[in-house]
Amino acid sequence: MINVVLFGPPGSGKGTQAVKMAEKYDLLHISTGDLFRNAIKNETEMGLKAKAFMDKGNLVPDEVTIGMMNAVIEENPGVHGIIFDGFPRTVTQAEALDAFLNARNTPISRMLALDVTDEELVKRLLNRGKDSGRPDDKDVEIIQNRIDVYNAQTLPVAGFYKEQNKLKHIKGEGTIEEIFGRICAELDSAV
Repeated sequence: MINVVLFGPPGSGKGTQAVKMAEKYDLLHISTGDLFRNAIKNETEMGLKAKAFMDKGNLVPDEVTIGMMNAVIEENPGVHGIIFDGFPRTVTQAEALDAFLNARNTPISRMLALDVTDEELVKRLLNRGKDSGRPDDKDVEIIQNRIDVYNAQTLPVAGFYKEQNKLKHIKGEGTIEEIFGRICAELDSAV
């Protein structure tokens, strides 16, 4: 079993690459962003709580995110592995995920960090905002806040996995296929 944290700032291409990885390696793709957006669309209690934070470009509180993630993992026994897209976003979440997976003897195998410049991130998110309808992808101030929140609150998670010798940096710029090739080279060496 291979469990991968696909890591990077908003707009780094995590979602795009995770879909390709899930297909090639037959892994379960769990996107916290998709889970939150679905909960918001269905106007669940969790979705409404998450929306208040997401609309400002802030992170959803750890306890909500951790509970949701554990439930999804429990609902999918017997998978070949999991790609965590957008999770963990804090060291507290990383510690909770490790404890949860280690108790099942299926630890995180790798954290693949997509490295992309801030200028490229803003460009990608504004372009995505034209098609996605997501208000958080249309406003440069909100985009910059999301990048700042990532740098302040999420980036330390990389250090958590670096201490475990699981962090691998991937150049996240270039074509989708070039980036995917770099990811596959790293995953193939890990399996």
